[in-house]
Amino acid sequence: MRDRALSGSAYLLITLGTAAVTAVAWPVLLVPAAGRGWARWHRRRAGRLLGVPAEGTPRGRRDLAWALAHVAVGFPSGLLALLCLGNILVAAVAMTAWWAFPATDRPSLGSFLDVRVDGWTTALAGGALQIAVLGAVAWWGLPLLARLHARLSLWLLAPSVRERLTERVDVLTRSRVGVVDAHGAELQRIERDLHDGTQARLVAIAMQLGIARESLADDPDAVATLIERAHETAEEAMVELRSVLQTIYPPILADRGLDGALASLAARSGVPVRIDLGELGALPASVQAVAYYVIAEALTNVTKHAAATRASLRVERVGDLLAVEVADDGRGGADEAGGSGITGIRRRVAALDGDVRLVSPPGGPTALTVRIPCSP
Repeated sequence: MRDRALSGSAYLLITLGTAAVTAVAWPVLLVPAAGRGWARWHRRRAGRLLGVPAEGTPRGRRDLAWALAHVAVGFPSGLLALLCLGNILVAAVAMTAWWAFPATDRPSLGSFLDVRVDGWTTALAGGALQIAVLGAVAWWGLPLLARLHARLSLWLLAPSVRERLTERVDVLTRSRVGVVDAHGAELQRIERDLHDGTQARLVAIAMQLGIARESLADDPDAVATLIERAHETAEEAMVELRSVLQTIYPPILADRGLDGALASLAARSGVPVRIDLGELGALPASVQAVAYYVIAEALTNVTKHAAATRASLRVERVGDLLAVEVADDGRGGADEAGGSGITGIRRRVAALDGDVRLVSPPGGPTALTVRIPCSP
């Protein structure tokens, strides 16, 4: 409650200043870039106060409508906060230090109780009353005003239906291109693995068996050795083929489910991993596969790059979303362009219309948060 009162008061005081700037500098805000930036900053500020994500800021008339409302509502609200807090301070000074002023220039308790202090009775009783009333306003009223102003800003700056659809089409277009590229790269990788690994070993098996057939009549003793080599090569080919198939869909998901697969990943991790697994319900196979690969890649990054001593894994279902968070206490500073695999994670998640958020300040900690739609 105290934090909310303080944040609400600070929000209104800043709003007073920004409303004054908006009123004075409105010709500058007619420049599209300046207007969008100014509105975007206020939308993020309002979103932080309300604890909601700030969406993209609209353009044009909606920015101007918000600017007018910001001055009309924000200026008096901020001025009320300033007068309220200022009079609390004046009352506190007047009730404790009235005696230090000359008799002809004794302070009053403020604009709320415009009573000049001439003794301790007036100072203590009047000062306590003013502080109590204005303190209640600051405690309950100012946060309410701040939240109302923040909601008004978010409502006025919310993208229209057309803007939402346009942004959605842009996101889907980018994700489709990324998915096609990722799919092509994945097919090339599988083809390369089969060609360089499994196919080469199958050719070797065919050659060994051909030599054994030709040697059957001339050197029967060598046939056993050739068949043994062919058998070993066949086993190696099966191992490589199984490895390739695991990259398409991990068999452990079919055998043990997502929870068992995650326990296996945590057991193989190079750092201790604490698992917090919520109730997941029935998940589509595609969602399970993406979640598995995301977590496997993230834990690999923790082991290889983070210099961490421990990691945590949290997986839960929130409505129609599967939420995955992998965090570590490492050195942070994760670089997506440095071969950390984050780009691949983003592509896999984008294929299912999900989103990825990476927080990794220098010095750590690092937290990778992924949300994947899992409705059938």
